[in-house]
Amino acid sequence: MSIPPPPAGPHPPYPSYAQAPQQYPGWPQRPPVNGIAIAAFVLGLLCFVPAAGLVLGLVALARIRKKGERGKGFAVAGSVLSSVGLALWLLMFTTGAAADFWQGFKDGVRGEGTAFALQVGQCFDEPGGSLEGVTYDVDEVPCEKPHQGEVFAAFDLDDGRFPGYDAIARTAEERCPELQSDYAMDSWAVPEHVAVYHFTPTKDSWAFGDREVTCVFGHTDEGSRLTGSLRRDAHTLDPHQIAYLEAARVLNTAMESEPMTEYVEDDLPGHRAWADRMTDALTEQSGMLRAHTWPAAAERPVADLADGLDKARKEWAKAAEATDADTFYTHYDQGYELLDPTTTVTTRKALGLATEPPSYPVAGDGGGDGSGLDV
Repeated sequence: MSIPPPPAGPHPPYPSYAQAPQQYPGWPQRPPVNGIAIAAFVLGLLCFVPAAGLVLGLVALARIRKKGERGKGFAVAGSVLSSVGLALWLLMFTTGAAADFWQGFKDGVRGEGTAFALQVGQCFDEPGGSLEGVTYDVDEVPCEKPHQGEVFAAFDLDDGRFPGYDAIARTAEERCPELQSDYAMDSWAVPEHVAVYHFTPTKDSWAFGDREVTCVFGHTDEGSRLTGSLRRDAHTLDPHQIAYLEAARVLNTAMESEPMTEYVEDDLPGHRAWADRMTDALTEQSGMLRAHTWPAAAERPVADLADGLDKARKEWAKAAEATDADTFYTHYDQGYELLDPTTTVTTRKALGLATEPPSYPVAGDGGGDGSGLDV
């Protein structure tokens, strides 16, 4: 039998022993390390965001089981460390350690140009140009140079839950003006273009124990600057000036307690009680003035002022005994006239205090005609 010839045409190549040898499988490759596990471990070590480290650790464990990746040790360690960190954070908040941390943070940044570094007596500029809104950075400025604000007081709010921005603002608006007279004892030396501002905690800073409210003098026109310090206290005044201003504060405090009703007849008993407080304050003030040893140049003016206060006291005492509104008004008007602020100018000049009565109502103006009874 003969073998037929192969069909014509192109033929596929025949295998050749020159081809590459067959590849045999080697050792199995190791699976990759899970990146989330590494991140969980790092966050667990840092403890800055322990909750994030715990969540990432749990996510990593789930993926490792599903994909067969390596890194279970990292994930477990990160979860454990983050759990410990989270427990420590909770302990800090419940024991008050967070407040200590916050105080340490503020102490650490003092002098570094932040709002937390501001202290009573310092003057500064706010880079944003406004004393309202949220601020962090400030630039300390010598008070003798133009500046945006001057710190005159600071106080701490009560602990507890964050009370809200409106509640904090109301407290600041009440307390800061009260503290103003401790720093600027001579209200006559505070220009009418000066306004009171305040820096308060934010919700975030409150969580770390920040409770401080900072009271600040600023210009009524935010585009303008103050020049020179408004400080008038023991740091800048002599003992005679302080003695005079402390005596004047007694009367001013009594004036501030005037009833809020528009007319005397709306609350005659309340006005009589107020007139009685005025009588006591005038007795105390004149006694303080007479008890102090004054410089020779101020002896006569102070004595005359004390005599005038005694005359005013008699009218206020009669107002306190008034049985009807008309009688009250009669003695009230006479007593008010005897307390005209201009009667104190001679004494103030002798003591080197401001001599221009404010043209705006000051603490203790008692309503009156707006000229103020701050003496």
